[in-house]
Amino acid sequence: MSKCQVFNTEYGHQLAYHKTEGRGPTVIFLAGLMSDMEGTKALHLETWCRENNQAFLRFDYSGHGQSSGRFEDGCIGDWQRDTLAIVDALTEGPIVPVGSSMGGWQALLLGRNRPKRMQGLVTIAAAPDFSEDSYWANFSEHEKTQLVLEGQVRVESDYAEPYIISERFIEDGRHHLVLRSPLVLSFPVRCLQGSADTAVEVHTALRLFHHASCHDFRLTLVKGADHRFSDEYCLKLIEEAVQDVSGTGSDDVSD
Repeated sequence: MSKCQVFNTEYGHQLAYHKTEGRGPTVIFLAGLMSDMEGTKALHLETWCRENNQAFLRFDYSGHGQSSGRFEDGCIGDWQRDTLAIVDALTEGPIVPVGSSMGGWQALLLGRNRPKRMQGLVTIAAAPDFSEDSYWANFSEHEKTQLVLEGQVRVESDYAEPYIISERFIEDGRHHLVLRSPLVLSFPVRCLQGSADTAVEVHTALRLFHHASCHDFRLTLVKGADHRFSDEYCLKLIEEAVQDVSGTGSDDVSD
């Protein structure tokens, strides 16, 4: 395993990261909300990239994992700023973001903000626009009032401990929506989605599939897979998707 290092941003955040040197394109793992770079998928991809001499980067957004800041102070725009800062500073040339859940939204934003650097993109149970379509749309009138009056609400999760969502989080999310306006992805995209996912349902993947303008977009639905998408079969699918959009075949791995 690579050594954990710290990247100091110009806006005062200290972002923890692991970087593996290798050939391009650089694979970049983008974790989900309240998750971090130490998850099963991130570590599996790191090992796979090292075995195949592929450059790899994983990191924690501010307020997550080993990075500085408090989760409840952050929002989608803050974490996209983290992503852009660390990707711009620590990688060169083509990149392949692999985004899980909220990280899928971050990967799409990265693709929109750095289109010329994108070799391809992989999402796993991508959750674009979830602040609006999942949280705000499903808040009760009491919760919406509480958000305005108290500035935050407590949200339950099937996959993590309850956490705080702020009014700023909801308002900021509206400035980063990707399913309300044209989403042009001029590079190969592979979306992986489990049919048994209760956090991000299949209709979200289908909505992204139909909405995006992309010449090479493939959606893979895995029957019975849940939001974690991290059993042996699912991890193999992630490997294959990364290899597919990277433009590196199995005959190249010993280079």
